[in-house]
Amino acid sequence: MLWIVLGIILGILVITILIIWFLGERGHIFRYTTWQVLRESGLRRLLNLKAIHLYIYGRWTTKYIYVLRKYIYPHLGEKGKKWLRNNYHSKILTQEHAESIIMLNKDIPLQDLEQVIPYPKARKIVLDGPPDVVVYECGCRNSHPNPCQPTQVCMVIGKPFTDFVIDHMPEKSRRLSQAEALQLLREEHERGHVHTAWFKDACIDRFYAICNCCKCCCFGIESMMKYGNPSIAASGYICQIDESLCTACGECVSACPFDALSIPDNILIMDWNNCMGCGVCEAICPTNAISLVREERKGTPLDVKALL
Repeated sequence: MLWIVLGIILGILVITILIIWFLGERGHIFRYTTWQVLRESGLRRLLNLKAIHLYIYGRWTTKYIYVLRKYIYPHLGEKGKKWLRNNYHSKILTQEHAESIIMLNKDIPLQDLEQVIPYPKARKIVLDGPPDVVVYECGCRNSHPNPCQPTQVCMVIGKPFTDFVIDHMPEKSRRLSQAEALQLLREEHERGHVHTAWFKDACIDRFYAICNCCKCCCFGIESMMKYGNPSIAASGYICQIDESLCTACGECVSACPFDALSIPDNILIMDWNNCMGCGVCEAICPTNAISLVREERKGTPLDVKALL
């Protein structure tokens, strides 16, 4: 079954290449923004079809994630999972660090983020500040049978990806001002959702999006929690519990996306290994008994102010 699905995907890739080749800029598929994204991917990724993969992912995100979630991932062996975690991964962002990216007012040069993203290849961030931001429909939420609301919460950061999304999905996307982007981040934070910065080495070599992930719908969280594939890197923080303020109400336990909290014997306990430092528990705690503290063993935070 898996080989059939992979064969179908390869066939779609080949057909897409032929359509682009024959239609050129006169057609509705190969627009100028398509060329910009393919050029950003580089010649090597164009020749080995990874750039076309990027086009399909960006153009039909919801359908892509639906097929991956329903037909491919449940049947992957260890080699397939290893390839995915080395090519598709994200970094948890605290609320402060997510906002700091949106609030940039100067250029971020090309940076080596190997310490931030602990994977074999160096990850890059290159932004012209203030960054161009486009929000569009979340592929994870829309591929889920009962998605969390709202669904328009995925934030594409920086050109040419923002132009590509607006050009190809005008009815499902919109540009955000700096104030609107910050408001979206804060509203998602209040809903108990996780900010993640995404990197996809399979297609491009750099940071390109901030997602606002819920544990119900996010395929990245699902692949980690359900299939044990560590595609998400911790923020560099962990939660700290003030026992004098904690009432063991359990709200943080049900909200935690990574099952890091529990209440045995009516005492709130944090599992150090599971805590990713997302800050969901801190935001939802009614007695302010939880705070985030720096933990060097959890990696280096993605702090753009430090990059400056």
